[in-house]
Amino acid sequence: MALHAKAKAEVGYRFYALYDKIYREDILAHAYAQCRSNKGAPGVDAQDFEDVEAYGVQRWLGELALALREESYQPDPIRRVWIPKANGKLRPLGISTLRDRVCMTAAMLVLGPIYEADLPPEQYAYRPGCNAQQAVVKVNEAMFRGRLEVVDADLADYFGSIPHVELLKSVARRIVDRRVLHLIKQ
Repeated sequence: MALHAKAKAEVGYRFYALYDKIYREDILAHAYAQCRSNKGAPGVDAQDFEDVEAYGVQRWLGELALALREESYQPDPIRRVWIPKANGKLRPLGISTLRDRVCMTAAMLVLGPIYEADLPPEQYAYRPGCNAQQAVVKVNEAMFRGRLEVVDADLADYFGSIPHVELLKSVARRIVDRRVLHLIKQ
């Protein structure tokens, strides 16, 4: 993608005009397909994929695109459920509405390649095309070459305790488009 190439070629480059890419028909359709393949549960509005398909996916996506284009889009509240953990405790899980998931996925499709270009190749978590098994293979290769140290970090409740002000400042180092920054804040 051109955004990844530009971000990779110019480390300090700042992106000014991205918002209109988020509500493009092809981006929203791809985002919907990704969300559909994940088969997630409905959010607070109880709307599921069958409801959207009965309503008409193109019509539904068109309405989402219009709300984004007109900057009237407002995310819905998050549905909270509790998932049992192996140790008997419960882990909170927030479930967004399908509309919000498609919007977030569309934003990720546009912004992801920019930030992906900044990540070092040895980072595996939350990256497209990377998984834990690949990380294990890399560790084994490094050990075979004589490396003896491995850093594995898992921060407890990181997404629940992340300092949002600092995170948004970090995002703004690359993204200048005020509409994108506002969408992320929402």
